[in-house]
Amino acid sequence: MIITVWGWTGSGKNTLGELLAKRLGYRTVSPTFKDLAAKEGISLLEFQKKAERDENIDKKFDALLKEEAAKGNCIVTTWLGPWMVPADFRILVFAPEKVRIERVAKRESIPEKDAAKYVREKDSGNIKRYKKVYGIDVTDTSSFDLALSAETYRPEQMVEIALVAIEKKRKK
Repeated sequence: MIITVWGWTGSGKNTLGELLAKRLGYRTVSPTFKDLAAKEGISLLEFQKKAERDENIDKKFDALLKEEAAKGNCIVTTWLGPWMVPADFRILVFAPEKVRIERVAKRESIPEKDAAKYVREKDSGNIKRYKKVYGIDVTDTSSFDLALSAETYRPEQMVEIALVAIEKKRKK
């Protein structure tokens, strides 16, 4: 089974994905631009701007994503996962921008002002780039099976809700 977990920057998608993978005994497939940026010794936003100029970066990244997901029994937590892989179950994790900014500030140990800029630039940059490169509108979440509020529920609660919903869909 292939399960995707998606959400805006700082929503908690990776946390949920990791916990869900652990409970199901699945692998996580979560390569990130952050990893590639670190390898190049540049910031994530700089790497994102580089990808805006060179579509091959996205295409290579997504080919790797598809290859890894095709092995099955995994949780995919990448930005384009729900649109790029044949997922059996798609989960949307959402949280208000203020909550996401606070999380990013804490995670990255940066002031909230800088986190706000980071979140807004990353989200808007990805929206534009994925529309341009693939014709994918990541603001269209109509194909998701489950939406969970990361403001309302703790990660452990989201896992329990997701497991029930996944099992229900399996039985259909």
